[in-house]
Amino acid sequence: MLKRFLRVTDLPSSASAALLVLRVVTGAAFIFHGWGKIQAPFSWMGPTAPVPGFLQALAALSEVGGGLAWILGLLTPLASLGIAATMAVAVATHLMRGDPFFAMGASSYEVAAVYLSISLVLLLVGPGRFSADAAIFGTKEPTLVARSRAV
Repeated sequence: MLKRFLRVTDLPSSASAALLVLRVVTGAAFIFHGWGKIQAPFSWMGPTAPVPGFLQALAALSEVGGGLAWILGLLTPLASLGIAATMAVAVATHLMRGDPFFAMGASSYEVAAVYLSISLVLLLVGPGRFSADAAIFGTKEPTLVARSRAV
C-alpha cells in the first residue's frame, strides 16, 4: 500500500523538469532555514516559545530532513506532509499574533504561506519523473488518462 502511495504520476518531461527545479530550490532553502534550528532542536524558538520543545524538534527535523528529501525526490509525499504541517503551524502562529501577510522588515507570514503552498503542490502532484521516488517506486498514468482509456 505504501508503494502505491509513493508511485509517481508519469508527467511530461517539461512538467517533471519544473518540479525538479521547484524541489531543488525549495529543498535547499529549507535546509538553510532549518540548519540553525537543528543545532538546538528543542529550544530554537527561545524560552518564551508558544510551541513545546518536542514540536520544535519535529519542525527542525521536517525542515532539514524534508528539504533533503525534496532535493532527492525521495519519499516526497511524506516529506511534503511534514513540511505542510510545520508551515501550517507557522502560519497559524503568525495569525494568532496578528501579524500581517507581508511586512517589510517585520514579522509576517508570507514566506510560511508560500512554503505551505509549495508543500501542498508537491503533495498533490508528486515529485515528477526526475526523482528517486520514480526510480524506486515506479510511475503511474495520470488519473484522467487512465479513466479515459477505461471508457
